[in-house]
Amino acid sequence: MPDKAPLAPNFTLGWEEWASLPGLGLPALKVKVDTGAKTSALHAFEIEPFGKSDAPKVRFNVHPVPGREDIVISCSADVVDRREVTSSNGETELRYVISTDIKMGDRTWPIEVTLTNRGNMAYRMLLGRQAIMDDMVVQPSESFCQPKLSDSVYFSASIRGTGAPRALRIAVLSREPDNYSTRRLVDEGEARGHVVEVIDTTRCYMAINALAPEIYYDGKRLPRYDAVIPRIGASVTSYGTAVIRQFETIGTYCVNSSEGITQSRDKLQAHQILARHRIGMPTTAFAASPKDTDNLIALAGQAPLIVKLLESTQGRGVVLAETKKAAQSVISAFRGLKANFLVQHFVKEAAGEDIRCVVIDGKVVAAIKRSSSGGDFRSNLHLGGKATKVRITKEERETALRSAKALGLRMAGVDLLRAEDGPKVLEVNSSPGFEGAETTTGKNLAAPLFDMIERRVRPAPARKSRLKS
Repeated sequence: MPDKAPLAPNFTLGWEEWASLPGLGLPALKVKVDTGAKTSALHAFEIEPFGKSDAPKVRFNVHPVPGREDIVISCSADVVDRREVTSSNGETELRYVISTDIKMGDRTWPIEVTLTNRGNMAYRMLLGRQAIMDDMVVQPSESFCQPKLSDSVYFSASIRGTGAPRALRIAVLSREPDNYSTRRLVDEGEARGHVVEVIDTTRCYMAINALAPEIYYDGKRLPRYDAVIPRIGASVTSYGTAVIRQFETIGTYCVNSSEGITQSRDKLQAHQILARHRIGMPTTAFAASPKDTDNLIALAGQAPLIVKLLESTQGRGVVLAETKKAAQSVISAFRGLKANFLVQHFVKEAAGEDIRCVVIDGKVVAAIKRSSSGGDFRSNLHLGGKATKVRITKEERETALRSAKALGLRMAGVDLLRAEDGPKVLEVNSSPGFEGAETTTGKNLAAPLFDMIERRVRPAPARKSRLKS
């Protein structure tokens, strides 16, 4: 008769063990193993639910080392349930329940764990009997039957920043939830496990004070967001940037700053900043007095000339004056409307074409050539222009990057003209549309944007000094 296969030895646990929760980015915790408790519990504070009602999530912070409140790890997880749990002192608490893997020694298995503040407990985690598998034996008189984890696990440079990805709560400030770019941002964020909420900029209002500045929306205080992606329309620039400043005041990471948006939206200020950084642009003139019209035209060069409103967008408020007389008439009309405008040299050799470079986090992630349709000199896609793929030169790439950096924009659409003496910057847009660039190039522009947000927002575990075991 063949020999019987030897029985696998039992997995032995002492009353205290070292464990890790890799799915939560917690590399080492001292755990109390308590068969008298039914439910496992993990220390957590600043517990905040978020996400959709049919896919709820929870995020929370953990002090993994007793007595070391300077060490904080931020976690997030899907919510499995909410249960009433009665502690050993008889108090009942409604807790969030999450599922995660626990690792002890060379063994990893899934457990359910409740979240509660165990700040006054000696152990940051309690392992209850529901989490103990059938082949496990608990020796109440033994400690650390499984390998110990040294203090270097907490602080080793090799694990810093390599914790589990944390789901983020991100707001997109947009008045157009069905806009292509807005929908792409939501889809990309949710595909990465984040919660992305579209907030109408004009429905936000603010409580401004030194102690607790807050933002409200439809009668409720907005929750804490990890990041904000501003898509502020030209018609609400002033109020939109005020909302961004409030988010900046409370410490929220904003993809583009209020200052950067303001500078790029004001064409005069933007051109002055570009000039300060020696970035090429069409010769531009500006004046307030109607007596200076002829001198203004002379400064910009001979006709034809471009007359452009300071807050023009998508090609609107931009007029081509083919003669000096036409330029005088347009300027007179704009002044009659008390509108602020620029007069610019018309770059004939561009032949109704410009280059749109999309810059994200210091890189040109896409470039397209836009060509005007019919007899229109404007190449904006919103006005019927056509887009094609284009290979940009090193000088054009550097000009786009320098322009975005000069205006303080982490995300920008930089419009260039190809002139005989090098690229000329027409405009720097702080809310570039994704549709034309994505459909023309086939690239996913939302991906590098979320890559940037994840790098900037997800913190590495704190490390100040070594912990004694």
